[in-house]
Amino acid sequence: MKTPLRVLVIEDSEFDARMLIRLLNRGGYDTDFLRVETADALKESLEKEWDLILADYNLPGFNAPQALEIVQAKGIDVPFLIISGGIGEDIAVASMKAGAHDYLMKGNLARLVPAVERELREAKVRAERRSSERRYSLLWETATDAILLMDTNSVIQFANPAVETIFGYRPDEVVGKNMTLLLPVRAQHSTTIPLFKNLEISSDDKRRMVETVGVKKDSNDVLVEVVYNEMELDGRQSYVAFIRDITRRKKAERELLEHEEQFRVAREIQQHLFPEAPPNIPGFDIAGASFPADAAGGDYYDYVEMAGGGIGLVVGDVTGHGIGPALLMAETRAYVRIVALNRQDVGQVLTRSNAALSDDIGEERYVTMFLCRLDASARQIHYASAGHPPALVISPDGTIRAKLKRTGIPLGIKRNTEYEEVEPVQLESGDIFALLTDGVDEAIDAEGEFFGQEGAARIIHEHRNLSAANIVQTLYREVKKHSADPSELDDVTAIVVKVL
Repeated sequence: MKTPLRVLVIEDSEFDARMLIRLLNRGGYDTDFLRVETADALKESLEKEWDLILADYNLPGFNAPQALEIVQAKGIDVPFLIISGGIGEDIAVASMKAGAHDYLMKGNLARLVPAVERELREAKVRAERRSSERRYSLLWETATDAILLMDTNSVIQFANPAVETIFGYRPDEVVGKNMTLLLPVRAQHSTTIPLFKNLEISSDDKRRMVETVGVKKDSNDVLVEVVYNEMELDGRQSYVAFIRDITRRKKAERELLEHEEQFRVAREIQQHLFPEAPPNIPGFDIAGASFPADAAGGDYYDYVEMAGGGIGLVVGDVTGHGIGPALLMAETRAYVRIVALNRQDVGQVLTRSNAALSDDIGEERYVTMFLCRLDASARQIHYASAGHPPALVISPDGTIRAKLKRTGIPLGIKRNTEYEEVEPVQLESGDIFALLTDGVDEAIDAEGEFFGQEGAARIIHEHRNLSAANIVQTLYREVKKHSADPSELDDVTAIVVKVL
């Protein structure tokens, strides 16, 4: 199937213009083109959208550099290729410096299609980068964390409004100043040495989190968490720092360690992040629950709204349990919910969530996750699994009819991992679909026997006449009973779906 392509041709020869279009069509494009040969006609044509501009260098009373200026004045960024019958190398170089993307000779157009393909790819990259920069700008302006953009000498190039909230300085008061302005004298480094080198951020470790003391405009100290990222902006090496006032958080952490009651409160807060009730879907009985090993755990389950009106079922497991994994679980929940509202493909939801989490998770943490979209009308499960234990489809006779195995590595390990939605799994009347965390599978008794997936399937089948909610509770009781030392039991989380 040919690729649609809208081409504006600046050419006084109808024959030459059609020759270029024929070459593009032979190269796999389905072109919709317009030929113009005057400045006025060009200006009028730019009211429409074009994917590519091909310009003869010399036309009667008009030339390619003038055309390029008109296009640039409009703020249009599309590939601009000059096609010439014979211009010198100095003119070609000057045209490229002025903003033309490439030049070709009319006597040798073998490079036309490859050049067009390359420039269309690069235009797409530029468009995606601009879109990303606009999103970043909006996020930065509205973020509650202070955000600083700096050059390699730690001189601040940009500061968002939250800088004033944390440090008391207006953004314009810190732009152009060294970041050491925000550090107390005892923590400042010599401005002759880039601050980031002092923090030992190497080329193969472009991100570093530092907890330190900042100083406000009124000279009072503030505890801050600073996450540094190395980035390239407009071809220049830069650093961006996300700064969060952690004074209250640090105080809360100390209090949590000192007072058992505070752990209980943390658990209650976490419980509020879990769904209040399962979705009410005709033909299905759905329930889920999470039982943390500590006051606050790293397991996660949710029912999420997805683009197109679908319902997503998700279980996840952050390494470890306690306050740290619980905080990461809350962050994971937020990312998945936001992305799912704009994506129907569960693989894409995991891919986007992984990209966000990878910037926040240290090397010692990762998140396994099973995400599926329930197609109630077709009774099908569309799923992707980021390193999570298999979900089970249990037949009415108690056999495990399907194990929905992992389809990729856990979230947070590799930022550019792509997750794909696999072929849907068909559910039948009487089936029970179970999503479990490894706290179920890995519970071990005094003889060293694991509870295992077969144990889970057996308990679910034996109590299949109970409601889904009661099956979840019964499963947890049996797992806990199986464990030789319940105090060593990991977080246990499950969603059970009965197909009526």
